[in-house]
Amino acid sequence: MRIMRRLEVYLELDIDGLRKFIIDILLRVKKVTVNLLYQELNKKFKVSYRAVSSTLGYIHSKLGILHAVKESYKTHIVYSLKEEYVDIINSVLHKNTQITSLS
Repeated sequence: MRIMRRLEVYLELDIDGLRKFIIDILLRVKKVTVNLLYQELNKKFKVSYRAVSSTLGYIHSKLGILHAVKESYKTHIVYSLKEEYVDIINSVLHKNTQITSLS
């Protein structure tokens, strides 16, 4: 599966745990905006609003695991996980956690 491999590579390059944390939030919350994710990330990481926006955009466009919905030009984009990838994401995240804990 291409999605699985893309996600594995994305998480392999995760130096500080930020990427894993974002994917985990997406799994738990189901729907996020850049602002909501920024607030959550700032509790644990020092990250700019622009970096959060860029990361969500990257996950949406390159990994292909997110829906992006914008109701009108006045509202924020709401990102949500595509249901068909939830099991794959869980398995890759779990596998990645095991590898990290063995290191």
